[in-house]
Amino acid sequence: MSRFNFFRSSIRTSASGHPKAHMTWASRSMANSVIRTRTFLRKQLWVWPIVAVLVLSLVGYFTNNLVETTIKGNLSSGLKSFVGIETEMLEKWFRVQKSNAQTLANSLPVRSVVYKMIAEQTEAAASEPATTSLDDELQTHLAPAMSSHDYIGYFVADRSHRILSASQHALVGQDDIPEYHSFLAECLEGKTVVSPPFASVVMLPDETGRLRVGQPTMYACAPLRDESFQVVGVLALQIRPEREFTGILQLGTVGVSGETYAFNEEGMMVSNSRFDEELMLLGILPDRENSRSILNVSLRDPGGNMLDGYRPQTRRSKLPLTRMTADAIAGNAAVDVEGYRDFRGVPVVGAWRWMPEYKIGVVTEISVAQAYRPLVILRTTFLALFGMLILSSIAIFAFTVLVSRLHRDAQKAALKAQQLGQYTLEEQIGRGAMGVVYRGHHAMLRRPAAIKMLDIEKMNEETLARFEREVQITCQLNHPNTIAIYDYGRTPEELFYYAMEFIEGIDLQSLVTQYGPQPEARVIHILRQMCGSLYEAHSQGLVHRDIKPANTMIAVRGCVPDVVKVLDFGLVKSINDTTDKHPQNGLTGTPLYMSPEAIQSPLTVDACSDLYAVGAVGYFLITGRPVFQAETIAELCHKHLDDDPVSPSQLVSGAISPELEHAILSCLEKRRAKRPQTARDLAKLLEKCPLAHDWTTEDGGQWWSRHDRGKKRPSGVAAKAPVDAGPVTDQTMDQTIDQAGT
Repeated sequence: MSRFNFFRSSIRTSASGHPKAHMTWASRSMANSVIRTRTFLRKQLWVWPIVAVLVLSLVGYFTNNLVETTIKGNLSSGLKSFVGIETEMLEKWFRVQKSNAQTLANSLPVRSVVYKMIAEQTEAAASEPATTSLDDELQTHLAPAMSSHDYIGYFVADRSHRILSASQHALVGQDDIPEYHSFLAECLEGKTVVSPPFASVVMLPDETGRLRVGQPTMYACAPLRDESFQVVGVLALQIRPEREFTGILQLGTVGVSGETYAFNEEGMMVSNSRFDEELMLLGILPDRENSRSILNVSLRDPGGNMLDGYRPQTRRSKLPLTRMTADAIAGNAAVDVEGYRDFRGVPVVGAWRWMPEYKIGVVTEISVAQAYRPLVILRTTFLALFGMLILSSIAIFAFTVLVSRLHRDAQKAALKAQQLGQYTLEEQIGRGAMGVVYRGHHAMLRRPAAIKMLDIEKMNEETLARFEREVQITCQLNHPNTIAIYDYGRTPEELFYYAMEFIEGIDLQSLVTQYGPQPEARVIHILRQMCGSLYEAHSQGLVHRDIKPANTMIAVRGCVPDVVKVLDFGLVKSINDTTDKHPQNGLTGTPLYMSPEAIQSPLTVDACSDLYAVGAVGYFLITGRPVFQAETIAELCHKHLDDDPVSPSQLVSGAISPELEHAILSCLEKRRAKRPQTARDLAKLLEKCPLAHDWTTEDGGQWWSRHDRGKKRPSGVAAKAPVDAGPVTDQTMDQTIDQAGT
């Protein structure tokens, strides 16, 4: 219930027609309402940055996932497109090269010269080359096509792989050259092929014109056929791969880190990389003049990012192939946008495809840093916002704590000043689970009062609601055996309190603890008064839920001794209230005096549950011990549910009337239907006891005179002070439950 609704409704008349307690406030102006609202919002101000952080976290999480999914989708599509376009361009280029080779191989002048070469070779000694005139004639026929298509050389081989004629004369007469064996064998089977790039076996001019062995080269080969269409030889046209072949792949350059390159079955790069200078610095590429990555870089995984200073401890030839290279050589086409290491150890994303006809793989790669840069920017932005919000939350929280401490200091200062609204405080006379009780007096009336104040250290929304609920309900009751509420208020320092009649007496717990079991007549006298108080509460649909000796006092009131006062309506519940939250937090009440249904199903407690507790109090008064004793709360609850109590007559030395024993034990029945149904029914049972009227005013007066009106227990309420841990007894169980706030 909102404290503001309570403030508004507290001055109204209750449904039963009883006026509620008069409300005294330090100020009744609209300004006070504004101050209360502002204070409440200030206390909760630190929550909003935290809520903002949580909301922004959720937004950031889903946005991050959405952006990441979108980026990955776009990357996957883009990389597939790049590698697909590059592959198609290479396919087309290869088809052009094969077409050129086929055209020249099928040319009648070329075939005529080759036939003559083959015939001369057959007639001549195996060691003698073809005549120079045939070489010149063949070169004359091939020169126009070679010039127009940028071929740098040629050779003609017979079926034994013997070179009959070549633009590089060092090749003439050579047979079964290992580097040529693979594509010559395919060509002699009737296929037109283009070889992957490999290192030349003869001297070729490099980019500076110097002749060197091992220069990158590749051949477009077509079979030479005779009149019967049988393959009699091979025409091979020499290509410089670093020109058109590498040029096509370099069209796949993406951003500052992306590149497209090709590799062969050994995992060797067969095209140039855009990072040759970088590769020399890393030691992957030999640091020589005009050194290039084509045929010099092995696609091995170093195990770490070499750009960040990592250096493998194993020779490069012993390192495993990169994951992409191994997968492509296995014949797979795939895309990886999660990231893997390239031959420099740099985390990259990429797509690759294997071209089995040409025995090369093509890959397009981009560094992870470049690919996910938008996501990194987004994350950095969100982290910056999170940081600012968290710092704001910390600052506001620190400010709130500081304000709260200053507020607590002001409250403690008000207590030290011994002034609480219209009341002057004197000594502390009691402490409960959530409140402290002082003896005091009204500034104008000079009337003594017990002033219960919500404990500063335990003040929160829940305890405040319970505190207000207690005074709200108690002020509706006006039975003489129910504690009377005088006033309720709140100081400018937000100290909540209510003033009740001051009872200079003793609670039943202390009565038995100090003076032992009580006479039967006195027990009946006390229980009948308790029934009167509870009957009024039950008639208004209220259940106390915490009847126990410590919550019942006796005192001399208006010269009448042994007047009972039922206290502490903090756990009271409306029978028709289905919104009570106490049962959800555990047991409600004190286990020594709880009914079975209060343990099993707290939401179903009713008047009979209070009468069970009254019976337990009577049992305690007559025997000096609780109904059940146990070492643990669980064991105690089990006994309330299953065990039958020992008859009081078996525990006391003197005689107990069967009527009183019947009244007490009927209250302690496990089934509610067997108990008295109302407090008035229990009062009638007690009325039938032989000693119901034997405790007279004179008896009470003599007792109070003998004990000096409770000097040993001068308190306004039952004090609940901490004690050493031990077995679950009447006193320790009460204290344990009270301290736990249940």
